[in-house]
Amino acid sequence: MKRKEWEERIVKRTLEKNKERKEDFKATSLPVQRLYDPEDVRDLDYERDLGYPGAFPFTRGVQPTMYRGRFWTMRQYAGFGSAEESNRRYRYLLEQGQTGLSVAFDLPTQIGLDSDNVLCEGEVGKVGVAVDTLADMELLFAEIPLDKVSVSMTINASAAVILAMYLAVAEKRGIPLEQLSGTIQNDLLKEYIARGTYIYPPKPSLRVIADIFSFCRERVPKWNTISISGYHIREAGSTAVQELAFTFADAVEYVKSALASGLKVDEFAPRLSFFFASHNNLLEEVAKFRAARRIWARIMKEKFAAGEKSQLMRFHTQTGGVTLTAQQPTNNVVRVTLQALAAVLGGTQSLHTNSMDEALALPTEESVRVALRTQQIIAYESGVADTVDPLAGSYYVEAMTSEIERGVWKYLDKIEEMGGMLAAIEAGYPQKQIQDSSYSYQKEIDGLEQVIVGVNQFQVEEDLSHLKTLKVSPEGEELQKQRLARTRKERDNAAVQKALARVKETAAADGNLMPPILEAVKAYASLQEICDQMRAVFGEYKEKIVI
Repeated sequence: MKRKEWEERIVKRTLEKNKERKEDFKATSLPVQRLYDPEDVRDLDYERDLGYPGAFPFTRGVQPTMYRGRFWTMRQYAGFGSAEESNRRYRYLLEQGQTGLSVAFDLPTQIGLDSDNVLCEGEVGKVGVAVDTLADMELLFAEIPLDKVSVSMTINASAAVILAMYLAVAEKRGIPLEQLSGTIQNDLLKEYIARGTYIYPPKPSLRVIADIFSFCRERVPKWNTISISGYHIREAGSTAVQELAFTFADAVEYVKSALASGLKVDEFAPRLSFFFASHNNLLEEVAKFRAARRIWARIMKEKFAAGEKSQLMRFHTQTGGVTLTAQQPTNNVVRVTLQALAAVLGGTQSLHTNSMDEALALPTEESVRVALRTQQIIAYESGVADTVDPLAGSYYVEAMTSEIERGVWKYLDKIEEMGGMLAAIEAGYPQKQIQDSSYSYQKEIDGLEQVIVGVNQFQVEEDLSHLKTLKVSPEGEELQKQRLARTRKERDNAAVQKALARVKETAAADGNLMPPILEAVKAYASLQEICDQMRAVFGEYKEKIVI
């Protein structure tokens, strides 16, 4: 039987009796057909588009044996209150079987302000840990073997300073920098379009990023110097296609910037990494991750003539924060399980699973343990990690992988016509595209076209007063200010001023900023004091509102 005959003889007769739930089905932006068959993948060339794991175009994975060799890194994102409180959570997670650390910093730290700045009142330690000086970083990683544990730090505008603090802690312990492994996010372009924790304008920000690339290539070769983030783009309301497109457009700008600074592509590109969201549409997410590897390999090979190691797209995944609901929060365990499964089926290298109570507060120890156990059950009990790319060959997954890729290339071509991502950001193009997608999705929720279980359907009367939530002590802010004051009093302030002057001089010239920043950090200069030297030279970014 041919497809047309099936539709005429069987489907038509069925639809006369039982209509489908709705006329149009879609993933986040792409139409979904009733059925997929060989006709939908007729243009797919196995060698060109799929190949084998560990070989171009890496659609099926970046390692030949994937999880048969070792599981993905289970890296729960954590940090709140003081360095001591966060350190206790990190050690607890490691005791529970977590295999890597992921550090959340509070908003003042993210935008290069000290905890005693009047602008920071009420924000210290609230959505991450407060780090003002090297003294905080020493406490944050106390009793944690930095030469054995991979550490990821979600920090962008102040990334150079935070990285320098981390390196200084390692040096004080006698750990060679060559032994350190981990990642700093260090992705400024997505801040201008989706997140907002920027300090300097784009051009000097790109200069600092290139300086980090160059410094780490020489001194910290195992360090991933950037985690180019689609996660925050998706959290802001983008579709899956837009998430990839705008992330890769950002990545192209970083590569161009590094090349312009004098680096060769294969000197820095193997240490680039990516960070994506995983949402509820399981099969679309799997297709998205597969398409992403193929697109990045082609960009690097065809646009930059990069070697094989530079073509590998290694990525961390976090389950979707915006998909969590405050209503019936235990339902979030199911959502997170589906999202984590999609990430594993899609071949992620590292994974964070959100806790069920994160729509209400910072996660408790119990809820974060359940989130970690979700990963462990998928790894050890589900069997999905026993073979490489288990959904390969599915007509739907292969067709969706190719459809996502086509959609991404359309955006990339459009952005290139505009003069690249910097020009596109200046024109407000990606911002407007994300806003429109977010608005469209919200209308679908309001119109019940998208069902959110427990929110717009299947609601119940519930009393959540019994639910234990984690709260940051208001006294913590005052204690953090006191520690900062004590550090300023006890340090060698003449050495601090000399080091700060060197940071400012280097910013005004064209030298690499990392060595003077590291010197200032070791003298216990504060985060804001160092960032202020660069603010004085670079200025601050002021967002342009494009309607």
